[in-house]
Amino acid sequence: MTLLEVENLVVRYETSDGPLHSVNDVSFSIDDGVNYALSGESASGKSTAVKAILGLLPDHGVVESGNVRFDGRDLLSLTPSERQDLLWEEIAFIPQTAIDALDPVMSVGAQIRQAIQTHRDVSERTANRRTRELFETVGLNPDRIDDYPHQFSGGMRQRVVIAMALALDPKLIIADEPTTGLDVIVQDKIIDNILQIQEETDSSLLLITHDLSVIAETCDEMSVLYGGKVMEQGRTDNVLLNPTHPYTMGLKNAYPSLDDNRENLVSVPGEPPTLDAKPTGCVFEPRCPFATEECATSEPEVETLPYRNHAVACHHADQAARMRRDAEDTTTWGGSTEGSRSNSGEVLLDVDDLCKWYEHSESLFGGLPVGGISPTVTGISNSLRKWYEKRGEIFTKVLKNDGSHVHAVDGVSFSVSRGEIYGIVGESGCGKSTLGQTLALLEDPTSGGFTFDGRSHEFFQEDDLQAFRKDLQIIFQNPYDSLNPRMTVGQLVKEPLTIHNYRLEERDETVQEVLEKVGMAPADQYLDMYPNELSGGQRQRVSIARALVIDPDFLICDEPASMLDVSLQAEVLNLLRGLANTEEIGVLYISHDLASLTQVADRLAIMYRGRFVERGSTEQIISDTKHPYTEALLAAVPETDPRGSRDRVTLEGKPANPIDMTEGCRFTSRCPKGTDRCHSEDPELDVWTDGDHGAACFHPAESSDSDNCSRIDSLVENE
Repeated sequence: MTLLEVENLVVRYETSDGPLHSVNDVSFSIDDGVNYALSGESASGKSTAVKAILGLLPDHGVVESGNVRFDGRDLLSLTPSERQDLLWEEIAFIPQTAIDALDPVMSVGAQIRQAIQTHRDVSERTANRRTRELFETVGLNPDRIDDYPHQFSGGMRQRVVIAMALALDPKLIIADEPTTGLDVIVQDKIIDNILQIQEETDSSLLLITHDLSVIAETCDEMSVLYGGKVMEQGRTDNVLLNPTHPYTMGLKNAYPSLDDNRENLVSVPGEPPTLDAKPTGCVFEPRCPFATEECATSEPEVETLPYRNHAVACHHADQAARMRRDAEDTTTWGGSTEGSRSNSGEVLLDVDDLCKWYEHSESLFGGLPVGGISPTVTGISNSLRKWYEKRGEIFTKVLKNDGSHVHAVDGVSFSVSRGEIYGIVGESGCGKSTLGQTLALLEDPTSGGFTFDGRSHEFFQEDDLQAFRKDLQIIFQNPYDSLNPRMTVGQLVKEPLTIHNYRLEERDETVQEVLEKVGMAPADQYLDMYPNELSGGQRQRVSIARALVIDPDFLICDEPASMLDVSLQAEVLNLLRGLANTEEIGVLYISHDLASLTQVADRLAIMYRGRFVERGSTEQIISDTKHPYTEALLAAVPETDPRGSRDRVTLEGKPANPIDMTEGCRFTSRCPKGTDRCHSEDPELDVWTDGDHGAACFHPAESSDSDNCSRIDSLVENE
C-alpha cells in the first residue's frame, strides 16, 4: 500500500531578483515499510520538496502545482490545525541541525513531554515515563532528561531530536541529513537507532542526504535530484550498482573508498544551476561530459527502463554501460592525470610532546556546569544571573578553581615535511581541533612545543607573530562562522594582503588569480557577492582562497569539507593535494572522515582523548591496522555497495574522563581487548613499532610480517 505519493510537484521561491524554480515536476512514492532516499548536491531541491510536503515552506515559497497525498489524504489542502495534528501523530521530522531544533531554555525532557501532552491526553507522570523510555530507546541515560541542550554533545542532541520525533509512534519518519558533520562511530549509532525503532514501530523512512553510503546501508529505494528535477530513481541496488544517468555516475565515483587506488578523486566540475529560469534542455547538460546538442535543446523526460522498475531522465540512457566505464576515468570529468606526490623531505613543522590543558572550573551556578579557562569573579547581580539562566547558556564565569585540568592535547609529537599532507583522524572531542588551533598559536601551549621552518614557537610569539601568520594559515570547519557577513568576496580575500602590506597595484590581480585557482571562475562574477549569496561549497572555497592569497608555506585544515557534498569535498581534497604536489605546501588535515583522508594523506595519525594511539603511512594504517580504536574507525566507514553486510560499530562503555586522566590506557573502558595491565599502565605510542608504524597498544592486531616487528620486552613477557 502506498503511504506517501508526490506527483508532479513544482515549487518556486519569490525573491527580489525574480522567481527561483527550486523544484520542477518531481514525482516519487513510498510504500508502507519502505525506506526511501532523496539524494543530490546542495540546491538540488531535496530539502525544498520535503518542506513542501510538511507545509514548512517559508512565506516566499509557493507550491505552484502538483499533488501530495499521505495515506489517502491531500496534504496540500490541510488547514494549519489539521497539519499540526498530522505531523506529530503520523509524520515525524528529524531536522539536520539539532541545536537549532531544541529550545535552549527548556530541558530536553520538558520538550519531549510537551510534544506528547500537546497531542495526547496523558498525565505528567505518564509523559515523563514515556520520555524516559524514549531516552533508553535512542541510547541516552534516562537520568539526564532534566538536562539542557547545551549539556549534550552534537551526537547526543541528535538522538534527543530523534527521541522527540518518535514520541507518538509515527507512520513515516522524515530525516533531513541526520548525520551530516558527525563522526562515523556516532553516525553508526544514530542510524542504528533509527533502523531499530523503525523495526519496532513498523514505520517508513524518507531520508534526505547527499551521503550515498548511508543510503546504501539504510534505504530500499531512492531518487537522485539535480536542479530541482529527478535525474534517476528506482531500487537502491539498481541505482548505485548500475547508475544510468551521468550525474549519478559522477556522485558515485566522487565518493571516497578505503580500497580506492586512484591518485585523484573524481569530482563533477562546474556549479549547480541558478534556477532563475525553467530549463529548456537537460539541466545537467553544462556539467555533463557526455552531453550532445540534443541535451542542450531538449529536456529529457523521466522514462522507465524496460527492466527492474528503474527510471532515468537522459537522452543517452541506452549508452549507460559505455558511460559508466568512461566515468571512472578522472580525465573524463576534466581531472588531471598528474598524480605524482612531491615530498622534499625537508621538515617544515616539528611538534615535540605538545600539551594543551585547560583549567577545569566549577560553575558559579549549580545548574550550569562549565569547563575551560575562565576568570574568577566574586559576585554577580541577580538580574544578570537570571538573564543567563533564561537563555540556557553555559555561564563560563567561575566562583573557584578546583585545580583539575582538561587534557585536550596530552603529549603529541610528529613532523610534517614540505609537499606532505599529514592527516589526523579521531572522533569529536578527541582534541584534534584544539591541536590545530594550538599549532596556529590561537592557543598557547601548556607544555612542550614545536618548531616551524626551523624556529621555535616562542620566537614567533615574542618577536614575529605576523610573519608566522603569513607563512602558516588555518582553514576552519564552518565558513558560515569564519567569514564576515558584511564583507564581499573581494574584500574578504583581499584583507590578508592589506594586513601584510602587499603592494596596492598587485592586490586585485592576486585576488582574482587565487579565486580562479580554487575553482571560482570567472572571479569577476563573485567579487561583489556577500557570503549569504554563496552556496556552502563556494563559501568554503572563499575560505581556502583567503588562506592561500598570501602564499603560505603551511596550511592547517580543520575539517574544511566535512559538511560539503561529496563532489565538492572531492574538489577541495584534490585542490589541497595539487597544492602540496606543485607548490610544496605542507598540509595538516584534521578530519573524522578516515575514508576521505586515505585518498590524499601521505601519513596518518589516529587521535583519541588527547593522544595519538597509532601513526604511520596511510597504506600501513589501512592495510595493517594495529590499534583497536583504529579498527573501530575503519569498521565504521560505511560502504556504497548496497550488497554489503557490514556490522555496525557499537563501542561499549564510556570514554575516559578528560579531566585528570587516571592510570592506564585511556581507551580501555571501550576496548574489547582490555586486560588488567591496560587498566594499570598507559602504553606509549612506540610500545609497538614496525619502521615508521607505531601503536600505543599492549595487544596489537596480528601482523602478516610480525617477524619484522619490534616490541618492548614487557610486551613480549606479557603475551
